[in-house]
Amino acid sequence: MLAKANRITRGADYKATVRRGARATDTNTVTYIRPNPDSQVVRFGFIVGKTVGTANRRNLVRRRMKAIAHELLPQMTPGMDVVIRALPGCAQAEWATLHEEITRSISRITSRGNSRR
Repeated sequence: MLAKANRITRGADYKATVRRGARATDTNTVTYIRPNPDSQVVRFGFIVGKTVGTANRRNLVRRRMKAIAHELLPQMTPGMDVVIRALPGCAQAEWATLHEEITRSISRITSRGNSRR
């Protein structure tokens, strides 16, 4: 599980990351990353809408994404906000597929720059 310091908790932070962050779209997820000069840690947020499925399915997807974020945490540069949005196909995605997709999206964004100018 992610520590409280590593979670985005305010709606304004979600909104800023989604609106002003760099985006990478994949089959099952959309990943947004934005530098956050006010923070010295990497913070993650997750958006799993009702289009993903029932409450049980949405919670499963959210738990998987949190576990993947926990694994990726040590590899990331501090001072970043990451929001991962689950698309409807995420409900049927295997763990390995989801892990590879999120890892690839994050590396794609960080390799081309941290945010849009």
